[in-house]
Formats: sequence, C-alpha cells, structure tokens
Amino acid sequence: MSVWLTPDLEPFYGGTYFPPESRGGMPGFIPLLTRIAELWREDRAGVIGQAGHLTTELRRQAEVEAGTDLPDATVLDSALEQLRGSFDARWGGFGPAPKFPQQMAVELILARGSRKDQLMALRTLDAMWEGGMYDHLGGGFARYSVDGQWLVPHFEKMLYDNAQLVCCYLAAFQATGEARYAQVAWETLDYLLRDLRDPSGGFHSSEDADSEGEEGKFYVFTPLDVEEALGKADGERFCKAFGITGGGTFEHGRSGVHRFSCPVADCLPEDEDRALREKLRIWRDRRVRPGKDDKVLAAWNGLALSALARGYQVLGDSRYLEAAQSCAAFLQRELWIDGRLMRVWRQGRAHTAGVLEDYAALAEGLVDLFEADFNPVWMRWAEALGEDMLKRFHDPVDGGFFSTEAGQADLIFRQKPGFDNAIPGGNTLAAQSLLRLSRHLQREDFRAAAEGTLRCFGPWMERTPRAFLGMLGVLDQALREPMNVALSGHPADPGVRAMLSEVHRRFLPGRVLSVSADQLLPLHRGRGSAPGQVLAFVCRGRTCAPPVRSARDLARLLQA
Repeated sequence: MSVWLTPDLEPFYGGTYFPPESRGGMPGFIPLLTRIAELWREDRAGVIGQAGHLTTELRRQAEVEAGTDLPDATVLDSALEQLRGSFDARWGGFGPAPKFPQQMAVELILARGSRKDQLMALRTLDAMWEGGMYDHLGGGFARYSVDGQWLVPHFEKMLYDNAQLVCCYLAAFQATGEARYAQVAWETLDYLLRDLRDPSGGFHSSEDADSEGEEGKFYVFTPLDVEEALGKADGERFCKAFGITGGGTFEHGRSGVHRFSCPVADCLPEDEDRALREKLRIWRDRRVRPGKDDKVLAAWNGLALSALARGYQVLGDSRYLEAAQSCAAFLQRELWIDGRLMRVWRQGRAHTAGVLEDYAALAEGLVDLFEADFNPVWMRWAEALGEDMLKRFHDPVDGGFFSTEAGQADLIFRQKPGFDNAIPGGNTLAAQSLLRLSRHLQREDFRAAAEGTLRCFGPWMERTPRAFLGMLGVLDQALREPMNVALSGHPADPGVRAMLSEVHRRFLPGRVLSVSADQLLPLHRGRGSAPGQVLAFVCRGRTCAPPVRSARDLARLLQA
C-alpha cells in the first residue's frame, strides 16, 4: 500500500501495488513518482483540493452508525445461511478462487452450526490440509490458494494465518476426536517454533513467497529432485503419494506437494509417511530459503500466544507452554515500556505506540496462557491491558473502541474498525478479550464495554454479517450462559491434571477455566478445599452444580 499525503497529512493518491516500471496497464512506481512531482509543482492547488475532498469522504466512510440494542441470535442464523449459500461442496471453502483460509467462518460454524453445518467446516479444513496450500514437509499454511481446489498457493506464510488455523484445527480435534486435525495443529506449531521464532522469544511476522527471485522455488519439486533426496524406490513411492509428476502442477514442470491425487493403494503407512516427509524437508533445507520479515508485532504475537497455549492444553506438549511463557515474558520485557505497549520490535529496538488490536490480541493471548499454566501474573497483566483499552481507546458515548488514542497529531481522524478481515478487527478482539476477562474477574465494566461494542456494531452485523464473522463469534458467546469451571487445588496435583484432561479434550465454546490452591481469584472465592483435596466447581450462568471430587464425576458434569 502506497499513499501520498500533503504536508498536512491529507491523502490525495494511493494504490496497493505498483511495479517498478509500467507494464500490463499498471503505472510503474518510478513514472508515477515523476508524474506526482509534476502535479505538485504545476497544480498544487488542485492536488490540495483533491486531498480535502478525499479526506472528507474517508472521514464520512469511517463514521459508525451506532446501534443501541444487543443483536439477537437471528443475525447468527443469517450469517450461517450466507455461508451455506457460498459453500463449495466439492472442494470446501466459501466462494470462488482465490480461496483464503476463513478461520472465523470455520470457528463460528463449529461453535454455532448444526451437525450438517459443521460438515462444511470440516470439509474445508480437510481440503486445505490435503492441498498444496499446506506445507506437508515443514508444516504451516501459505497465505491463500490461487485456484478453487487449494492446489496452487501463493507461497507466502503469515504468522497470523498459522496462529489462527492452529486454533481451528484444535477445535476440530476436540469436536470430532479425529487425529488428523491434531496432527495438523502439531506440525503447524512446530513450524512456528522452528522457522518463525526469534531467539529472544517473540515470533517473526512472515516468510516470503519468493526465493532466488522466483515464486515458490523453495517449495516445489520435480520427480528427479525427490529421487535425489529419497532414493529411487522411496522417491517413486513418495511422488505417487504426494502428486509430484513429470508434467507438474506449478511452473516449469515442477509440482507442489499435496495429497489430492493419491489413490488408496499408493498412500504410505503413517510412520513411513512421516519419516519420508521429514527426510525430504531436511533435503529441502539445503535450498536458499525465502526471505523473512523478522519484525515482531505485538498483535500477531498475541495470536501466537493463544495458539501455543491452546496447543499445550489440547495436545499436552510442554514445548508449546514453554514457548508461550517465553513469548509472554519477551513481550513484557521488550514491548511493555513504562506502562505502555509498543507495537513493533526488531533486533533489540521497540518502536511505535500500540494500537487497539495490539492491546486486545495480547490480552486475549494472556487469558489463554493463564488457562494453560494458571500463573496469576498473566491474568494481572491482561487486566491491566483491559483497563488501558478502556482508558485509551473506548468510546463512552456510542460504544466500541477507536483504533488509536485521542490527541495524536499525526492522524487526521480516529477510526473505529469493525470489519473482520485476515485477522479479527480491533473491536472484535477488544470485545472478545474483555468478555473473557469479565467472566474471570467478575468485572462489570469489562462486560459492559464488550456488550456495548456488540450493540455499537449491531446494525452493521445485521446488514452484512459475512463481514463480521469474528464479531459474531463474540456475540454467540455473549448470548450463551457462560460455563465456568473452577478447580480448587494446585495445578501440578495429579487429581487436578486428570480433571484438566477432561476439560481440554472437549469442545466447550466459551468455557472459562481456572485453577487455584487459594481463594484469591474471583472464581475461587468461597470455593476452597482441604489440603490434598481437589474439588471441581462447574457453573452454567447462575446455576452451579454441587462440587465434585474426581475426574470421572467432572466428565459426567461436562457431558451433561
């Protein structure tokens, strides 16, 4: 995105991509600069007038028609109906090519949809994993598929996509028990740890699509490449199993690795499948890797925190908890400066004041981390971030949150972002994190701000529900009676661990989970237990079951 501004910071021209020189009907960047310089010299008044008109229109478009009522479940039904209408029954996904991984659509369907609806989400997850958009060697997903079959990706890998997709596949595993969803989450988390993690503990933003000046060169193979890496016999079997042909599925007769064309007779046994994929990955690592965007962004790292913490909860791999704790400690050490959150860090330098999505995504990630290790330090920091959101960004008149603080001299107006895009919008993240904090901490101000955000954007959600799928997921949770699970005991106690396993193996959208050996946290007040005794307290809304003492009894409660 390139935008040209007047000295008063009013935009007068912009565009998403300009090639270095003019081609294919697109103006080149250098000729465009020359023409803009000429206009500035020769018709400055006209340029300034155009900037004024454009600024006025941008300000008008940024205005939010605030609603006053909390939307009801009919808006959720409308969103599901629209998703049904755009669903590709053969290949999964919603809408035509290019196809993006619509994580918020999948999560809303899994949480709210009927069993038939959920099959749409599962088909989409299966097709994305089977196709070339998934890196079958190194784990992780590319940005999008250029075709409707998920076969040929744009090979760029984004931290935010992969963090959100981990949560989708974990939810699918909880909902179905199908091991393949856990395996995708496992491999994608391993990709984050291996290829995107900074030695300081944070996570880098992305890896490029190109290497050596060619799109996808790092990721595609000829049959000869595979035979060189694996030997002739194993190479031939791998090519059959993963669709690598002489004709190729990509440019210059090369193929992306995928599972679509594998006949049952050619599928490899699970252990051999994993071993040969790993062997080819190691061989691939000798190639020139794609470039990396190695800046660490607070908001995207908040999403990574959620993925790692939930990965530990569901999969039980301690590496993910350790990585999440290290990431949170890094963010607190390097980006939380004098009680303010910075947005960007790179190679030891933090800069740029955090915006709404940074505070909100990090608060959400910290709640997930607390629900993994139950260290109250994370909850206290999340609470401080929630209080800062109210102080710095909240609109107390119409509800919702501005993306930036008031009084910034370098902004021509404050925006109140509502639409969800590749990541949830700032207001979605704020409403989600504050709603969860309100249920953990019993804070009415957080709950009111979260529901006020949903009221503010209610008319927009009703008009265009597909543009607010993440916020609709928050609305779904707000309309449900919350399920609170409070375990009285030490997190390391075997009885507590057994109870946690019963919670983590189930798909319980919106559940609130807390473990404490004392009664200092709000969910634990009046809910102590004798030394060495473990009790589980389960409440749905204002109705609480009698406490139970065993994992088996807790399982019965959760099942009910």
